Amino acid sequence: MPGVKIHATARYVPQRAITNDEISNWVDTSDEWILQRTGISRRHMSDGENTSDLCIQVANKLLAKAGLAADDIDLILVTTVTPDYLSPSVSCIVQSAIGATNAFAMDLNAACTGFVYGLSVAHKYLASGMCRRVMLIGAEVLTKYIDWTDRNTCILFGDGAGGVILSADANRQYAEKLHSRGAMPITVSHQQVINPLCEGDREMDYIKVDGREVFEFAVKSVTESISELLKTTEMCVDDLRYIVPHQANRRIVEGISRKMKIDMSKFFINIQNYGNTSSASIPIALSEMMENGLINEGDRILLAGFGGGLTWGSILLEI
Repeated sequence: MPGVKIHATARYVPQRAITNDEISNWVDTSDEWILQRTGISRRHMSDGENTSDLCIQVANKLLAKAGLAADDIDLILVTTVTPDYLSPSVSCIVQSAIGATNAFAMDLNAACTGFVYGLSVAHKYLASGMCRRVMLIGAEVLTKYIDWTDRNTCILFGDGAGGVILSADANRQYAEKLHSRGAMPITVSHQQVINPLCEGDREMDYIKVDGREVFEFAVKSVTESISELLKTTEMCVDDLRYIVPHQANRRIVEGISRKMKIDMSKFFINIQNYGNTSSASIPIALSEMMENGLINEGDRILLAGFGGGLTWGSILLEI
């Protein structure tokens, strides 16, 4: 299967960072308690920025890094569970903002597996020859949907965006395995809650996570997905420079590491600085890795996503 070339990576997070100590002022928790159970030290929080605002920041950075004009892009694909509106899509807002007059645009919702699913869709448009260049962005403003009185959930999530510009490349390796199963350990409910970040109560939709069920699902499904993909490609873990998992919880990655007998050094982890940014987590990680020279041309990496839906999947890329 022909592969893809990454022309540029970029990321953007809101300026405001919420530390564990700050959260401990609102709920019965502590920095030590959160860090031990999640690996998270801080997360970023939008101060009025919508998902499209984060995407536009990333889109402009991507064009500058790739040395491309906006009208060089044929498809803008945004993966998100937190769109600005029911309609228009976030991708259409981005397309207009950056002046990508030749691009068509669409959003994709696969929760925390969104970027992996989005990369699969982008790959098909590129491999078919229908598109020359695709801008793929994963972005979330999850803190809009947090019940800050729920100490098991409010500690987990942060806001951010990351993205890539891609083109087809027949000389680069590519393989994928995607899955879904309807189930609900991650739900969105509606009720009146106290929000410490604004005055008074408010009616809101908020994210509720069944932590134990998510942990068991993630470790089992990601382990099987990685093993399945390695078997299909006749590769072993040593052939990979890194495994880049969705950054949901460090303990989940440690569970995968133990089950697969893979040293933790093989997994790239940056959840300590961002929290769980859903579909933005993997592209944020890719941007950091590229920027810091951790991956270079010719390296093989494996992206592993898992999230609500339930959805999960893995993609093997040659950089």
